[in-house]
Amino acid sequence: MSFRTDRFGSAEVVPFPRRTPSAVASETQLPVLIILHQESSTPGRVGNALRALGHRLDIRRPRFGDPLPETLDQHAGAVVFGGPMSANDSDDYIRREIDWIEIPLREQRPFLGICLGAQMLAMQLGARVAPHADALTQIGYYPIRPTAAGHALCPAWPAQVYHWHREGFELPVGAELLAEGDDFPVQAFRTGNAFGVQFHPDVTYAMMHRWTTRGYDGFSAPGARQRHHHFADRAVYDVAERAWLDHFIDGWLARRPVLAQAAE
Repeated sequence: MSFRTDRFGSAEVVPFPRRTPSAVASETQLPVLIILHQESSTPGRVGNALRALGHRLDIRRPRFGDPLPETLDQHAGAVVFGGPMSANDSDDYIRREIDWIEIPLREQRPFLGICLGAQMLAMQLGARVAPHADALTQIGYYPIRPTAAGHALCPAWPAQVYHWHREGFELPVGAELLAEGDDFPVQAFRTGNAFGVQFHPDVTYAMMHRWTTRGYDGFSAPGARQRHHHFADRAVYDVAERAWLDHFIDGWLARRPVLAQAAE
């Protein structure tokens, strides 16, 4: 299949707001919901960025029986991370997570999906998730190109970002394309206060060591970069990706539901 899309329009994009010190002080009382998919998974650099802003992490693993909240009123936002599974899998917890994403969408709460989490968000919005037509993968660092909307929202995107996936997704109808790529054109998108990124800004140096050791068989897949390239490219691109993530996370958490803004 092809992941090319011509749905991206020229809608006006408002840059991420800056959080005032008083706003930051009040938000530190609310944790951020963290959804992980393996027993050994961690929120990595995203978790570090959230803690640096004063947020506690409410970590849930629905795959192992943890419930998900019926509302995000008691959370500053929610992040669904990646995993080796597919959004197309028939497992009950996969279906429940995709269905649950309707809650942050309806409540207009800050939501971030990373890799599998972005695919789940796309599927909740009615887009198709599938392998590349030529069975290509992205395992390692690959270029991305922010769109005009991506630049307007959050400047200084990294030239290349870290990936580990075999599937991609179409741009959901009505969503804004924020960054694009070559083999997998939809790399980042936004709908309301919900964001999805196909890449992995969460990966720390220690996580990269684990992934490239335990997932060594993935390097034989078409399009995958060999292990030594992961670390060589990290030395070149990681500083920019980390700086982008810190700016993104701060602005993402500052977003507010439209109705709440009107009431204020």
